[in-house]
Order: sequence, then structure tokens, then C-alpha cells
Amino acid sequence: MAKKSDNLAIISNNTFEATKAVNLHHYDISSALQTTLEFNELITIFSAKIQSLIPHSAFTYVNAEFDLEIKNGVFTRHSCSYALKIEQVQLGELRLMRNHRFTEPEIKLLETLLCCLIYPLKNATLFNQALKMAYNDPLTQTKNRTSFNDAVNREISLAKRNNKNLSLIFLDIDHFKVINDLYGHECGDVALASVARWIKQSLRESDLVFRFGGEEFVILLSDTPIAGAELLAERIRSSIAHHTLAYGMETIKVTVSLGISGLRDMDTAEAFVKRADDAMYQAKRDGRNRAAVAQ
Repeated sequence: MAKKSDNLAIISNNTFEATKAVNLHHYDISSALQTTLEFNELITIFSAKIQSLIPHSAFTYVNAEFDLEIKNGVFTRHSCSYALKIEQVQLGELRLMRNHRFTEPEIKLLETLLCCLIYPLKNATLFNQALKMAYNDPLTQTKNRTSFNDAVNREISLAKRNNKNLSLIFLDIDHFKVINDLYGHECGDVALASVARWIKQSLRESDLVFRFGGEEFVILLSDTPIAGAELLAERIRSSIAHHTLAYGMETIKVTVSLGISGLRDMDTAEAFVKRADDAMYQAKRDGRNRAAVAQ
């Protein structure tokens, strides 16, 4: 069984100021950590800077808020683990590993040096929280239209450069206005959040779902031919149709219509999306609760 030393590093402003005067002048860690707001780079720089002072063979960094798990090195028996926090901001957990125990003087030194890492991690956290708010739809917990605009251009470039398939599913909730009119906008919000959750349950890890606007969602499927997108669209349609939305004393059946397009050689992002959107409207005209493939 791996031997682990668990510690809690809660750094206050006073701790940081007291430590800075004694240590940061000698170790040049703080200035190196001011060069990036990327978690991966911060942890890698910190590990490299303290290596001569506290030798270690590997590190892991976990940040649940951003679904991050960063690992590097050779993982061995002994570890020293710190949950990092400042001013009520959770900054993740850092663990250093090696094949022999960390000594008490090393642990004390490490706790001092962690003060160099705390504020850069806080800055990275605040920056990434702002990005998350800018690129995510809080109601449905999916990416938003702004994020989609960036992602679709990136995925088209990658697909063309690597000669890979790329498919897109355009999804619209059927009779959504009726739900809002009969049961109220709060019920409509519940329906949107539920549909988003049911979509995500059918996706692979590599698939990307976005709230395109109103009751519309788009799903980007990298390295997926149009036949695979058809199968996924039918799985999503069927899954949603077999769910029942419970709202107050009411039970509501929700269905969706879907349009599917595959990337073509001369496609722009606009053309790629429009074909899927047109196919979705064809599915509406054909009776709703179905999927249609772009012609």
C-alpha cells in the first residue's frame, strides 16, 4: 500500500507576506510563476523550481472545479499531498511523490515554498472561472454559442488538415413554445436543462454539445462519418422520447427534431451548420420527433 502524508495547506495573506521576505528572494520561484495563467504550466514550473530543494520523481495536480488531473513523472510509494486554499477559494490538490519518505525539514520547507504557488494558482483560478462563465450556458451546463463559433472553426481546420471526418447534429425541442405557454417559463427552463442532460448521456467523451440559442442545441462529432452521426442522432432522439418530464403535478412528454450534416471539402462553417439546420427543419416538416440527413 502506498504510504501517503496528507496535509492541508491553507495560506493566509499574513503567511504569504511573512514567507515572501525570507524565501522568495533566494529561490526565484515567484517571478517564474508570474509568466502564465495555465494550470499545467504553473505546476510544471513549480515542480522544476523546487526539484533541487525537495527532490521528487512525480507530481499530480487535481482541480475538480475545472475537471483537471495533471500527472507527470515516475509514480512511486511515498507521497506528500496538499489541499490548497486561500480566501475561501479552492485551488486544487497537489501531490509530490518519490520512492523514500519526505523528511520533516523537507515538509516544512515545502509548506513554505507553497506560498509562492498559492497566488499564481488563485490568479489562474479567477481567470479560468471568467473564461468558463464566458463560454458556458449556466442553465443547461453546456457550452454556449460563443464557444461553438470558436470550436466549429477549430474542428473544421483540424478535420481538413488531417483528412478526417467531421459531423454535426442540429437539435431543436419540438413545440417548446407550447411548453412555455401552458406551464410557464420556469417549466421551459427545466425542459431545457433536462434535454441537455439527456443529450450528454448519449455522447462520447470526445463529442461536444452546445446550446446554440433558445431551444436549439448543436453537437460536434470529431472523426465521425455521417453514418455514425445518424446512429447517434437516433439514439439521442429515442432517449429523449422515452423520458418523461415531471413538473409539479404535471408529466410532460418532450420530443426533438434533429438535422445531420457531414463536412464537405469546400465547406465554410456557415455552410456546414446551415445544412444541418435545414435538415432539422425538414424533420419538422416530416412530422417532428425524427432525424433527417442533409442532402
